[in-house]
Order: sequence, then C-alpha cells, then structure tokens
Amino acid sequence: MRIYVTHCTWRKDDRLRNTGEQVTPDRLYKGKFIEAFMRECKHKGVNWAIFSDKYGVWLPHEKYEWYDKDPNHVTEDEYQELLSDFDQKLAPYDEVRFYCPPRFHRLYKRLLRETRLRDRITTIRSVTQIF
Repeated sequence: MRIYVTHCTWRKDDRLRNTGEQVTPDRLYKGKFIEAFMRECKHKGVNWAIFSDKYGVWLPHEKYEWYDKDPNHVTEDEYQELLSDFDQKLAPYDEVRFYCPPRFHRLYKRLLRETRLRDRITTIRSVTQIF
C-alpha cells in the first residue's frame, strides 16, 4: 500500500483564522504547490497526507483548526513528537512517496533522514509522479 505525503505551507485560508472551526487539510492550505499536490492525489484516487509542523501527519479526513507554526520554531521536543507521529501513522504503508517541491526546509530533510521508515520513502519532485 502506497501513500503520498508533502509538507505544509505557511499559506492558509485566513478566513478560518481565529474561528476555532476544524477543517480538513484541503480546506486550510493554499498555494500553488500544495493545492496542485492535493488536486492530483484526489484526481488519481491515491492515499495522501500533509505533514504539518504542528499536527504531524494530517490525513485528508482529519480535521484541525487554523494554526501558525513556523518550521524554524519547532523545538526539539516538538520535533521528537512529530517524528514519532510520522513513524506511527505511516507504519501501515509499504511505500511512502514524499513530494519535495523546490523549497524544502531542513526540518523535512531531517525528518526523512531520521524516520524509522526511511527505507520505504521515495522522494518525488513533480505531481506528475503521482500515479
């Protein structure tokens, strides 16, 4: 079983800010790369998730509220929790294809290096590699 994952973006639907409304990731995140990723995954009918700097692996059916978390401000304790969440939530998948757009923060590079699942991860550079 395969899943496609990409990292979150700072661009979010600001209409949701301070509302307390919980939404799915496709309603929260905005921006060219992430919207193209989600659109292609939905179109192809594949498993997908967003890696959030606050919530960890965010599956498409899960709902959370608007947040602001800069990857530069993830503490070591928070990172360890995010890493654990990544390993736990993605453990059922035989293959994890992680979409790495041109701007790829060192936090995500570290995550891919340190995950227990690193042997299952393949990085992709284009949404055309989603199948």
